[in-house]
Amino acid sequence: MERSEESMVTLLGTDQVIEELTMSAPDASGVGKVIIMDNREAGAYELMLDAQTAAGLLYKETGTRVTLLATSVFPEFRGRGIAGALLGGVLDMLRTEGRTVTLSCPFATAFVRSHPEYADVVDLAFPGNGNSLGHHGTH
Repeated sequence: MERSEESMVTLLGTDQVIEELTMSAPDASGVGKVIIMDNREAGAYELMLDAQTAAGLLYKETGTRVTLLATSVFPEFRGRGIAGALLGGVLDMLRTEGRTVTLSCPFATAFVRSHPEYADVVDLAFPGNGNSLGHHGTH
C-alpha cells in the first residue's frame, strides 16, 4: 500500500461496521475512478480511487479458499461506502474465479450477512465467522 498501514482504520467495532454498511457504494460521479487490485506481496486486496489507496482487505490463501482477515479504510475515506465496495468487488472476483471464502474479518461477516447474494461464496466446510449465515441466500 502507498501509505503507512498504521494510519488505516481497521473496521472491528460494531458501530464502525454498521456505519460502513449503511453507506452507499461509491458514486463514480462524486468519487472518481475505482479499481480493486490484488496486492499479492502484501496479502491484501486494495481499493484505489484515482490511483490513491483508500482501503485494504488482508487475506490468506489456502488452495482455492481465501480467508478474509481484516478490512481497513484510510480515515479520509471512511463513511463513503468504500469498505462495502471493496468487499463486494472482491467477492464478485472470487466467485468468478471459482474460489470460496472463510470469514474471519468482522466487517466481511457483517457484509455477507447483509448481502445474502454472496452467501454462495462462503466455504461450506470452513465458513469461519460465517457459520451462522445460512447458505444460498437463506437466513
